[in-house]
Amino acid sequence: MSNPPFGFGLPDPDKGGENDPSGQGGQSGSDAFQQLGQMLSQLGQMLSQAGTSSGPVNYDLAKQIAVQRLGSQGQGRMGFTSGDQSPDSAVRDSAHLAELWLDEATILPAGASNTVAWSARDWIDRTLPTWQRLCDPVAKQVSNAWMQALPQEAKQAAGPLLSMVGQMGGMAFGSQLGNALGGLASEVLTSTDIGLPLGPEATSALVPANIEKFTEGLERPSSEVLVFLAAREAAHQRLFAHVPWLRQRLLGAVEEFAHGISVDTSALEELAGQIDPSNPASIEQAMSSGLLEPRTTPEQEAALARLENLLALVEGWVDVVVADAVGDRLPGADALRETLRRRRATGGPAEQTFATLVGLELRPRRMRAASDLWKHVGDRSGIQARDDLWSHPDLMPTAEDLDDPAGFAERLHTQGATGDLDPMAELERTRRAEAEADGASEAPGDASSGTDRAEDAGSAGDDSGADDHAGDDSEDRRRDGGSGGDA
Repeated sequence: MSNPPFGFGLPDPDKGGENDPSGQGGQSGSDAFQQLGQMLSQLGQMLSQAGTSSGPVNYDLAKQIAVQRLGSQGQGRMGFTSGDQSPDSAVRDSAHLAELWLDEATILPAGASNTVAWSARDWIDRTLPTWQRLCDPVAKQVSNAWMQALPQEAKQAAGPLLSMVGQMGGMAFGSQLGNALGGLASEVLTSTDIGLPLGPEATSALVPANIEKFTEGLERPSSEVLVFLAAREAAHQRLFAHVPWLRQRLLGAVEEFAHGISVDTSALEELAGQIDPSNPASIEQAMSSGLLEPRTTPEQEAALARLENLLALVEGWVDVVVADAVGDRLPGADALRETLRRRRATGGPAEQTFATLVGLELRPRRMRAASDLWKHVGDRSGIQARDDLWSHPDLMPTAEDLDDPAGFAERLHTQGATGDLDPMAELERTRRAEAEADGASEAPGDASSGTDRAEDAGSAGDDSGADDHAGDDSEDRRRDGGSGGDA
């Protein structure tokens, strides 16, 4: 865990400009009065919306704040308007070229049936449904935890006020989400920039205005950067479209992590003991002490490990496939690849947004290990064996495999001939081996199993026992014959 999730974070008084949703810092004179009027107006709108919102997060408010934070810079500007080519046509042409190159680098076919150019406002509109799925479990768990932490007497005394508290909580969560999405929308380059499938299915989307801003300090042609990013977006879409379990696994891991959030009620008592009502500074000091931050449970740590591992594998695969696809076709491909790696490693928008909204921090250092692993597998066993690993989640490399990429590639090559590995056959053999191991470890007190094993042992052919039984049968027949003769 890094930054606390919904409801646990407080504004930093030393960072007034950063806490300002408009992102403009301090002002004076008539501008300050104008800003005060806007704040009061916004507060009135928030209160009027509180009664109409439902659910743990007020998403109408979140969207409104996100758009306001964008301001005039990101709502309609599309970028790449030079010459006669529009942003849409530039994006489509770049995506078409990238898809042709990717066909040679992976066995997965194209996954996007539609390629579009989004403004920052479009990104907010199109990705909000997925953010709702990601954020609802977090906000709901936090709200329930606080309600459960209240003494029963307080719940009875509050009565109808509890519903108002829930609405105010939805507003607070919505405000936090809106500020985060507003900042993220001004920086993301594609719909999959943070590694998750945020946009609609089968839709490849780029944000030309942000790409143009990203290109300014790279000393590379904007068209080259656009094609490179289009290739990354197209590679992500191929995975999400043709690996049916991947989307659910990624989003489900975030939801599973959120369900484990809880509030330590004993921390409330400790916090109350630290507060001196006559000293306002003690309140701020107690609230910033971290006592109210949720504690990570073992179940959350397991879910976080699975999420980090899977995201690293996705990003690493995309990194390797795009590098193979563009090859020498783009002179600045290596520099762009390293720039994007460093962008993630230095705490880019993906890490910050996840830490703020969900309470977990992604570790991009695993992406380099995942890139090395996919590179080793491709070089050792070919792209067919490499991409076939996505056919089932049980075949995916583990965190231990990421610690030894070369060793994993060698083991995979040893298990199956180069390029001839059948992942599903390997999976079936593994299951049969596990079933046989379970059968061999059955409890000895199982009567039916013991009988079956005894019968099997008898039928296996103990020679001396068989001879004894044969002699007994002959003696019985002689007695029967004698009896028949007497009769």
